[in-house]
Order: sequence, then structure tokens, then C-alpha cells
Amino acid sequence: MKFLVFYGSYRRDRMGIRLADFVVDGFKARGDDCELIDAKALDLPMLDRMYKEYAPGTAPAALEALAAKIKAADGFVFVTGEYNWGVQPGLKNLTDHFLEEWFWRPAAIASYSAGRFSGVRAALAWHGTLSEMGMVVISSALSVGPISATLDESGRPTGEPGARLEKAFPRFAADLEWWAEAAKGQKAKTLPPY
Repeated sequence: MKFLVFYGSYRRDRMGIRLADFVVDGFKARGDDCELIDAKALDLPMLDRMYKEYAPGTAPAALEALAAKIKAADGFVFVTGEYNWGVQPGLKNLTDHFLEEWFWRPAAIASYSAGRFSGVRAALAWHGTLSEMGMVVISSALSVGPISATLDESGRPTGEPGARLEKAFPRFAADLEWWAEAAKGQKAKTLPPY
């Protein structure tokens, strides 16, 4: 399976990159092809035109390259922090540049925060957003908090919170793999309805 892991914090001292790295490494260890898509590294402009609103071949190179990666992926993981009970603007801006490119694949949500709520309110907001964008959101989720006590600077689990994360990850990964395989099989059998 080919998965893309999206991460959207632009903060100078961002800690969620630890969870993004953990997720990428976890899928790779399971034999999946997995790539991190970091909104800060892409540095897309604030949404003015969606990818589909450009004439063919005229979209900025970063949008063309990312559109191709999204279309080729079997599924997605969205790693999100919680900003005032809501979603990170960098990740939301990245996702809004696309629409049909997301269709007919599963998505998973991994949330985090500096506190004990683990970003679950942002995860809840993302669930509806991703569904509206044509993805099937799996029921398994990863919720990490406080992130500094769960993952070290290299994204390796630490202490009891890290052990809980390591125990939760296989179910999370297996659920996304199952749905990705199911979607791939269904698309090979029956073309999507539109």
C-alpha cells in the first residue's frame, strides 16, 4: 500500500512532527510505502485557486507534483494538532487546494496536543471535513497527549505514554490497510459512480 502522511504545523517549535515521523516509520516497518507531506516544507500560498481551477499544465509545480502523489496514493493519514479546539490552518490550507484528487480512498486521523486532551477536538473537526472531501474516515484513531511525554525528539516512544502509543498503532495501521485494500479492490471491480 502507498500512504501519504500529511502534517500541517508551521510553528517554530512544533512537536507534532514527532508523531508524523512515528506514523511514517510505523507504516514503513509494516512494509508499506509511506511518505511525509509537510505543509510547512511545501509552503503553498493561501488558497486562491484550487488545483482543478488551473488550465491543464499551468498549475504551480508544487501543486502538480502533490496532485500526482495524492492521486497515486491508496490512503492518507492526517496528523493534526489542536488550535483553540479547531484544526491547524496550514494543514487545512493544504487540503483545500484539492478536491476530486482525494476521492474514493480511506483516511485516518492522528491527533496530538501538549495537554491531556490529545487533540481529539481537532480530530473530530477533521472527521467531517475529510468525509465532505470524498474520503472514508476509518474508525480507529491515534490520540497523543501530552506529546512531549509520549515521543522524544526523534519520534521514538518514551515512557508509559509511549508504550500505549506503540500498543495502539498496529490496530490503527491495520484498519487503514484493510480499507485501502478494500477500496483498491472495489475500484478494480467497479468504477466509482462519478
